[in-house]
Amino acid sequence: MDRLDRYRIFVHVADLRSFIQASNVLDLPRATVSAAIAQLEHEVGVRLLHRTTRQVSLTPDGATLLERVRPLLSEAHDIAQLFQTRAHQVSGALTVDVPSRIARRLVVPALPALLAHHPRLQLSLGSSDRAIDLVQAGVDCAVRFGAVKDSSLVQRRLGMVGLVNCASPAYLQAQGVPHHLDDLDAIQGGHWMVGYASPTTGRTLPWEWQAADGTPQTLALAARVIANNVESYIACARAGLGLIQIPRFDVADLLQRGELVEVMPAHCAPPLPVTLLYPHRRQKTRRLSVFMDWFEALMKPHLDR
Repeated sequence: MDRLDRYRIFVHVADLRSFIQASNVLDLPRATVSAAIAQLEHEVGVRLLHRTTRQVSLTPDGATLLERVRPLLSEAHDIAQLFQTRAHQVSGALTVDVPSRIARRLVVPALPALLAHHPRLQLSLGSSDRAIDLVQAGVDCAVRFGAVKDSSLVQRRLGMVGLVNCASPAYLQAQGVPHHLDDLDAIQGGHWMVGYASPTTGRTLPWEWQAADGTPQTLALAARVIANNVESYIACARAGLGLIQIPRFDVADLLQRGELVEVMPAHCAPPLPVTLLYPHRRQKTRRLSVFMDWFEALMKPHLDR
């Protein structure tokens, strides 16, 4: 193990604040990780990390070293790629996290072409609707729909996706087709929504619409079933359990086949921003740049103009 390897281990331990998690991400024995840090501290002549039974934190000297080695490791990776036979190729492992519906309908079908173009790239694809801690989970990049609250992450805004109100033909035949917001009143029309519970907070999101001046508004609408996964949310609508609000991209095929029907197009929820996130500018490797450019091109046809 050379000094660059020890620097890489140090960055992972510092970011994850844990020897155990760093060893899991790096797929190394914990003893190897501990020995690498101890040897690095011996080489530089200062203590780099405070260690307690509960957490690991940087010393002032460790923070200084961390700031200096990030660009060094990025540059070392770029140099290693410099003289490849096929200069356009990238290599190595990349871990990404995308919403489950986007993974199934957009990313996975396009992956064969990406991997054929970059045969040395290895992609670990996580797919869920839950917001995760990218650093703690060892994720290089995440795709998020909606507002992003974590200011510590680097954000690359791709655009906006429009939402659509829809329900199944069976539901509309039984409950009637709503044309205006007043038609949603449970007392007058007896309409229901399929509730969507945030996978992160567990809070059921309200029915939303956008006023003429662009201001978001909410409406109390009863739900007989609540889902915390987009696939289940759409399945409930197809089963006739209520109205849903969903990005048009997610249900375009169902609308085209008539399995779902759009209603109240003039009273949609505000569009959602689509954002690529990664932990730190200095961790942006060439393979990460390739993936982000590829995903942006993949998503572009589905964004609002």
